[in-house]
Amino acid sequence: MLRRVRQSLRQVLYLMARRPALLCGAIVLSVLLILAVKFTCSRAKNVVAAARPPLRFFSAEAPVIDLYLGQLDQVERIRSVAEVSLIFFYAPWCAHSMAARQELQLVAKKLAKQVQFVAVNCWWSQGICRKQNRLYQYPVVHLFYRSFGPIEYKGPFVAPYMESFILRVITPLTYLPSRATLKEFLSYHEPRVVGFFQFNSSPQPPGYITFLSSALQALRRDFRGAIRFGVVTNKQVAETISLQEDETVYLHRRLNSSLIFPRRERNFTSQAICSWVFEHRETILQWLQPPGTKSRLLEHELTKGPALLLFLPHNPLGSKPNPILQQVADIAVRYHSCDDKYSSSDKYFTSRSLCCQTVVLPESNTSVCEVCLSLSPRGSTSSSTCCSFPSAAQGGEVQQSYLKHCCVHQLPAPVSVQTSAGCSNFLNGYSPFVQYSACCRKVEPHLNNESSSQAKEGPDIQRVPPPPSPSSTPPSSAPQQEGDGITGLRCQTNRTLRFYVLDVALNWPLAVRLGASGNRSTPHDQEAGTDGSSDGSFATIVNLKDEVHYVLQRSPATTLTESLEAFIRNFSSPYSLLQRHLVGEEDKKGAEEEAKHPDQHQPSPPRRLITELTTASFLPSVMDPQKDVLLFYYTQWCGFCSVLNHVIIQLARLLQGNSTITVAKVNVARNDLPWEFMVDHVPSILLFPRYRKHLSVKFPDDLPITLPNLLHFVLQHSGSPHYADKPVTPSGEADGPGASAVLRAEFLVLQKEVQALHHARERLSQQLAQLWRENRRLTFDAQSLADENAELQQERHSLEEQHREKSRQLGEAVRRLQELADTSENLLNENALLRILLRALKGRTEAEMERKEAEQKRSHMAS
Repeated sequence: MLRRVRQSLRQVLYLMARRPALLCGAIVLSVLLILAVKFTCSRAKNVVAAARPPLRFFSAEAPVIDLYLGQLDQVERIRSVAEVSLIFFYAPWCAHSMAARQELQLVAKKLAKQVQFVAVNCWWSQGICRKQNRLYQYPVVHLFYRSFGPIEYKGPFVAPYMESFILRVITPLTYLPSRATLKEFLSYHEPRVVGFFQFNSSPQPPGYITFLSSALQALRRDFRGAIRFGVVTNKQVAETISLQEDETVYLHRRLNSSLIFPRRERNFTSQAICSWVFEHRETILQWLQPPGTKSRLLEHELTKGPALLLFLPHNPLGSKPNPILQQVADIAVRYHSCDDKYSSSDKYFTSRSLCCQTVVLPESNTSVCEVCLSLSPRGSTSSSTCCSFPSAAQGGEVQQSYLKHCCVHQLPAPVSVQTSAGCSNFLNGYSPFVQYSACCRKVEPHLNNESSSQAKEGPDIQRVPPPPSPSSTPPSSAPQQEGDGITGLRCQTNRTLRFYVLDVALNWPLAVRLGASGNRSTPHDQEAGTDGSSDGSFATIVNLKDEVHYVLQRSPATTLTESLEAFIRNFSSPYSLLQRHLVGEEDKKGAEEEAKHPDQHQPSPPRRLITELTTASFLPSVMDPQKDVLLFYYTQWCGFCSVLNHVIIQLARLLQGNSTITVAKVNVARNDLPWEFMVDHVPSILLFPRYRKHLSVKFPDDLPITLPNLLHFVLQHSGSPHYADKPVTPSGEADGPGASAVLRAEFLVLQKEVQALHHARERLSQQLAQLWRENRRLTFDAQSLADENAELQQERHSLEEQHREKSRQLGEAVRRLQELADTSENLLNENALLRILLRALKGRTEAEMERKEAEQKRSHMAS
């Protein structure tokens, strides 16, 4: 066996010696095989650098224990030492954590002696906090009151709110030692819970600890602590609210009867008490705090019905109740109180001066016409002098239509009114039991200064103006009547309002989006009022179902209570004068130019090719009687609108020389428009012809929006002067409008249109010539590219032929080399066989010669 192996190795070495290329190839293949095995079987080294150890997140001077290595195991030991502890879970890279760090340091400096503040880095991968907890947002604040907790803080990370929440956790119960304190405690609009516990038998009755835990449970569900919990230990004080038995929980309600916790039906546990309180509480005024991120909080509340959103300045740490909030709460309580609806509302609705509108007669400065709404039966009518309203030319139609809608408030009588002989009554078309009365009265001002100053303001407020301008005060800001007409209004209308309060400092961007005006340099700036109010408040009614909202425009002469009551009653009345508030984009360029050059006279800007309209500039531009307005409705998310932009631009260039045609566009996603100007889909194109804006025309949906179709549409439906009330006549013609004047005007308009068409044709011919030149240039370029392509094809064919020839020659050479290799290999094999045969013959020859020599020796020996 070994002999065969040796012979094989010798043959291999012999072949390699004769063919060195084979030896080199074998060596290279062996090296590649070894490298492949090595890289395949071995693991790559870890090239990711290890994370750097975290650093302190809070400063060393801050009274906060910073566990920046995520030592969650030390939190339990630290928490067991303090009575109240705050745990702040953060991530070092989180911007919200960085912002909350500054606020938490301010709170910690104030409450360091009462609360133990601990911060834990819950982001470091090697920390225990990251391994044991899964937090989906940062930061997270947990409070512990002794063994109770955690109480998660879900409010804004602002120092006053955080401090207020911590103080509520420190003192969850309010001690009520006297009857006066108890009455003051129950006088607020917020839900109040009172517990009666006698401390005579033991230092802490068993039910007291349960009641304390229920107050903490309420803080866990509502971080604002809207439901306050109080404790009464004196039996005489408890008898004020009819509490006789010890360990009794009392829920105070203002609109309905108060309740006592049913201990026989429910278990006396903290969770059961908290659930019972939240189930039976009265929510008159609810606080809202949008989180500032994607949330459906507002949608969830607004889908319940119309909502009155009140943006008020709020200080959570105020020692005294906010007077503005108390006014709003009083209005909300009276709005929801339905017990006095027969005493107050009947008096309100039977008053003959309930709903009046006063108009100064044009022929007299002392006579006024007062139109009042009355619900009394038709029977006390008496014929008297009827009021003569102005004619149509003087705006009488506008005043007549304006008086059809009657406000639901009465202005305080600033003047002494002396009624004439009587009034004329007429029925309302809405109900046979509702009638109007038109009375002629004479106004005589008082002699004192205060009344005379009020008399000057009275006619201005009561006079029926033309359609109100944006700067004028709408009817919602008028003062309230002397009687209380808002009590029980919730039970008298189907348009029930829900009252919501928001902090104006934290939600100012939302107030601006809803229509608040005014600038605030800082979020907590409370000096600059909004909408004419000096207290910084803002009110709006949002009706999500009808997709409308109304803004309260306060007058400086009225109080918040008067304005809000009139605002609410106008919304609840079917004869409402409230106007839908439209929110749109502002003209930022114009505002910037005015801010840069306030004193300099700005020259008139050049006419734009396409006018971009907003909510404020929509009606003045579209309803211009001297211009045909082609309006293009679009949105920023509409793909078809962006495709049509070049068509609109080309049309605007063609019509640029015609000053009577305006091409405009409006983004309906960012600009609210009146309902009569809205469209059902985008893109849409409407034409408002001059002199007949009421006959607007929509571009047909079945026609493609192309330049010829648009041009034909504009020329077909554009207005002409004979549609105007007063036809435009040249200076040389007679003043009287006749047939020749109309024809002359028509001819001039047609001549201008023909000139405009000639200009358009010239521009089209220029554009067509430019297109023809570009087409010819493109044709030459295409021909040259085709020639180059043909040359490249020929070169490619020649290269392919050469490639095939070379491949054939190489194949022939390879075949010959293979034959030579086979022949040489056969020769080598034959040479090896010959050698073997020669060796075998040589062996046999030597053996025969030895045998012959042996025989010769034997024969010689024998002889």
